[in-house]
Amino acid sequence: MKLHVACLLVFLALLAGCAGTPKPAAAPAEAPEAVSLLGRPLYRLAFAPARQAALEADLTEARAAYDQAPGEADNIIWLGRRLAYLWRYREALAVFSEGIEKHPDDARLYRHRGHRHITLRAFDRAVADLEHAARLVEGTPDEVEPDGAPNAAGIPTSTLHTNVYYHLGLAYYLQGRFEDALAAYRRCLAAATNDDMRVATLDWLYMTLRRLGRHDEAQAAIASVHAGMALLENFAYHRRLLMYRGDLPPDSLLRVAEGEDAALTLATQGYGVGNFYLVSGQPERAEEIFRQVVAGSYWPAFGYLAAEADLKRLGRDAPTRKGQ
Repeated sequence: MKLHVACLLVFLALLAGCAGTPKPAAAPAEAPEAVSLLGRPLYRLAFAPARQAALEADLTEARAAYDQAPGEADNIIWLGRRLAYLWRYREALAVFSEGIEKHPDDARLYRHRGHRHITLRAFDRAVADLEHAARLVEGTPDEVEPDGAPNAAGIPTSTLHTNVYYHLGLAYYLQGRFEDALAAYRRCLAAATNDDMRVATLDWLYMTLRRLGRHDEAQAAIASVHAGMALLENFAYHRRLLMYRGDLPPDSLLRVAEGEDAALTLATQGYGVGNFYLVSGQPERAEEIFRQVVAGSYWPAFGYLAAEADLKRLGRDAPTRKGQ
């Protein structure tokens, strides 16, 4: 078993070094962006040079628009989002807070700040922001949320309402408030208008129902999932759903092809596998996989966050990865 774990950890480390995958500097000089739920400092990571340059150029453009009209809510939001895409989360949080002072009734600002509170492991603050955003959007028309990192088709798949409820559900889930998470995910699913948003929401809804011991409801919720769904981006969640249905073997999701998003995909799919083992009565195997996830580099990933939360709930610590 120890040899098996060691081999998988080596595999994860190799994936983290793939071209385009964020990787830590050898000796981070800056203060950590966050501290993990397991007490580990988490540092901003660098992208491959071409990707880093593109993100920096986007930030320069957003900052120029903000400087020209700093009171415009859209300019504030995009400045905060562009900072966050560079893993400058604390700066992004400050920008969204400034925006809330200027536009206290704009649900978008609470939605984005709540998301980044999640990233920084401040779940109580995230819930407060996202609950307030939910109150603000109640009874209002929904609107498509533009993508900062568009998919290959250039078609946004989420909306303001779905993002509010989706992130609120996640914040509750990470706190272990599964009944509240279920209610939020049901509202998100009701607002979803495409298969990408449906599979992402159904995945967390399924896991939440399993945590509540409602196995039959969980299986019924994903009865309509099939291999030919029309997806633009949420392929990792789709694979997790197919695994829950028995269409894919669990450990097949731990084999991730090299590429720019390898570390993120592995964190996402890996957490789903670990959670599946946990709710299936195999906590030791689940813990092993959660440890594999938090040995990776993509610590803002929701799967990474959830693996931390579960290890903490299990009363476990995890080995510190060099550079984090």
